[in-house]
Amino acid sequence: MAPRIATVVLGLAALTSAGEAGEVSLGAAAAASGRYFGAALDPDALDEKLYRNLAAAELTSVTPENAMKWEEVEPARGEFHWDEADALVAFAHAHGQKVRGHTLVWHSQLPPWLTQGQFSPRELRDLMVAHIAAEAGRYKGAIYAWDVVNEPFTEDGSWRKSIWYEAMGPGYVAIALRAAHAADPDAKLYVNDYGVETDGPKMRALHDLVAQLKRDGVPIDGVGLQSHFVVGSTPADLPAVMAKFASLGVDVAVTELDLRIRLPAGKPSLLTQADDYAFVVRACRATPRCVGVTTWGITDDRSWIPSFFSGYGAALPFDEAGKPKPAVAAMIEAWTAPGR
Repeated sequence: MAPRIATVVLGLAALTSAGEAGEVSLGAAAAASGRYFGAALDPDALDEKLYRNLAAAELTSVTPENAMKWEEVEPARGEFHWDEADALVAFAHAHGQKVRGHTLVWHSQLPPWLTQGQFSPRELRDLMVAHIAAEAGRYKGAIYAWDVVNEPFTEDGSWRKSIWYEAMGPGYVAIALRAAHAADPDAKLYVNDYGVETDGPKMRALHDLVAQLKRDGVPIDGVGLQSHFVVGSTPADLPAVMAKFASLGVDVAVTELDLRIRLPAGKPSLLTQADDYAFVVRACRATPRCVGVTTWGITDDRSWIPSFFSGYGAALPFDEAGKPKPAVAAMIEAWTAPGR
């Protein structure tokens, strides 16, 4: 691992952020290696000046944290709410940022009318395809990449028994990808999952799925590694796993990175976190087909971690006040250091 650093100042005008003179943004640092740095954003928080300015200055890609999920955009059948998703896309485009659409087909955060509707398998297939056509079609040409299918596998590598799997079997993934391609032909199409960053049954299941999709001529452009890690436990074989997925002829992206700390977060744990963030960036840089890194949020006050992992927090690069933690300088150094 690279040495921990407190500050990084590069004498390249192209790498100067909108912040203080001489400071380097994470997005500009990633761009220096031909990649993006992004974060999942909440459009409601864009009304807050600090959050908005940080997102504008630091990111070259944004992901809607919840605004494009089915329960948000169609809470009642045929009743569409696009305001929040539209706002996020408009913000990103106003700041020259890519948008990663998240997510079209998932087992979670579905509206009750869908999960409790007692639809036939054929009806569920048609509803899934129609939803993809409506959402991907609305943003045709405006989205860099879609997480088309999210979390298709369980920890042991078996298929997750979602309403989609129960209705269509494993073929639902190919149906979804073909529907997304029809709706937005120029967007990159991903399958996204967690727990696939180290060699194991779940990783191998996803690898085998992507290989089969490629053999069958199904449009699949990338694999998303969610990468929700505990500080000090980042998988050592992450670079090898990235390379293995890339060898299938698809891109790789870190799509939901955070590194949670057992609270309270003291200096040693923050420095270990910085090393872990830098390790992930270096793994991406070492993989020619790794296109970028996205964190699941940008500031600790809006992280999902404390609500889901009791006793943990401080998982993101910027603290509750929007101040950079050691992870920021470590990632900038990892993105820009020569010879990697």
